[in-house]
Amino acid sequence: MRVLLVCALGMSTSILVSNMRKFADKDDRIEMCSSANISEHFQDVDVILVGPEIKHTFNAIKNEAQRQGKVAAMMETTAFAKIDGAFMYKQAKDLYTQMNSK
Repeated sequence: MRVLLVCALGMSTSILVSNMRKFADKDDRIEMCSSANISEHFQDVDVILVGPEIKHTFNAIKNEAQRQGKVAAMMETTAFAKIDGAFMYKQAKDLYTQMNSK
């Protein structure tokens, strides 16, 4: 599973990426980018999680993700605030599983 966290490139998201990697399977890849650079990353990911601070960009990201056969969702706000790597990894894994069961 290849996960991309999209944000305004703050410190919280880089810590969240590190925390998610602690729960990831060995073949999983979890990265981050700014919303300004997301178009460069669509082809390399399966799941896109969008940070609450840039929710105004979500619909455009979700539409492009769907067009390219990817899945996008907003990060759960409380888990993001707590930098809860376990919860966010589970959110990504659940989205990936749903995407592949269709």
